[in-house]
Amino acid sequence: EVQLVESGGHLVQAGGSLRLSCAASGFTFDDYAIGWFRQAPGKEREGVSCIRSSDGSTYYVDSVKGRFTISSDNAENTVYLQMNSLKPEDTAVYFCAATENSKSYNYPLNPYEYTYWGQGTQVTVSP
Repeated sequence: EVQLVESGGHLVQAGGSLRLSCAASGFTFDDYAIGWFRQAPGKEREGVSCIRSSDGSTYYVDSVKGRFTISSDNAENTVYLQMNSLKPEDTAVYFCAATENSKSYNYPLNPYEYTYWGQGTQVTVSP
């Protein structure tokens, strides 16, 4: 059974940092790209970052470049999202998702390209 379990969401003040974790199981980790997405109330789900295990490529939405860093521990089947200099507009439920590496080349931050999803973790950034 495929499982993606997010953790690390919390309430933090603007300018603070959080590290989100996505623990994966039930599939061959090296064959998949893992993406982080977020959804704020009343807004569509937005791709934040992606890491492709086959070549280590990473992608970021413009609004988080220079502040967020995605990384992968393949031995632990876990992907991390280090979030620094957080802003109130980063407030959302953050989800991790997995897709086959081959599907992550054209639109790596498009949620419709992803097959498996976690339940999400809440990140709240206070002003």
